[in-house]
Amino acid sequence: MRPKDLKYLKTWFETYVSGFYTDDAMHNNTIRLKEKHTEQVCRNMILLGNALGLSDQDMMLAETMGLFHDIGRFKQYAVYGTFRDTDSENHALLGLRELAAHDVLAGCSADEKQWITKAIACHNAAEIPVGANGKTLLFIRLLRDADKLDIWRVFIEYYKSRDKQPNPVVEIGLPDEPFFSPKAIAALNEDRFVRIKDLKTSGDFKLLLVSWVFDLNFDYSFQLVKDRHYIGEIEATLPPSKEISAAIKHAYEYVERHVQG
Repeated sequence: MRPKDLKYLKTWFETYVSGFYTDDAMHNNTIRLKEKHTEQVCRNMILLGNALGLSDQDMMLAETMGLFHDIGRFKQYAVYGTFRDTDSENHALLGLRELAAHDVLAGCSADEKQWITKAIACHNAAEIPVGANGKTLLFIRLLRDADKLDIWRVFIEYYKSRDKQPNPVVEIGLPDEPFFSPKAIAALNEDRFVRIKDLKTSGDFKLLLVSWVFDLNFDYSFQLVKDRHYIGEIEATLPPSKEISAAIKHAYEYVERHVQG
């Protein structure tokens, strides 16, 4: 991949996304939300790549993965009116079909296509597939971390403006009730991430967000979590509770151990 190839891919992305804007303000706000998310994930890929000392070639590949990791979200919203894969289809696979249909990666080598498509396919999976290794594994881990690092920002910003600017598409469809699933709390206490199937309330989803620290892959990812105060920002949206505070404390300690390491 050459710099002019990456420039072409960025131009293609901008043109593609522009076709999803309409004259509806709420619709456009939602599209812009995902467009901004893509921009930030690309920035996170660059930050992580620099911290790892990636080559210029690998940095361009990493940025390409960030650029296209959520390309399926735009068609998903246009067709289904939701970002919930369970109510529509897997947005990663939808995105890969869009890239293939438009032959977007035609200028990439066979290896580059494999690294890019595998990272996109796995960025939203519950776990990294067994057997992934080498650069494939490196890029999968990079994209998963870069994505989480911005999803935290997206939800924290939304929680701060939710009362004035609610967006049903961003909502997760769980009841906003003052109790938490014991399985969600147990996951944090055991230093593991909360499973989607165990979510019962919107508070459980916030615990899931916190628990994502247990699925990070790089020391610099943990440093960014600490520097950006993500755990504290999410905890501030939860009701006061000794049980919740104790569970979240495990996440704080886990981050600290990896930052210091």
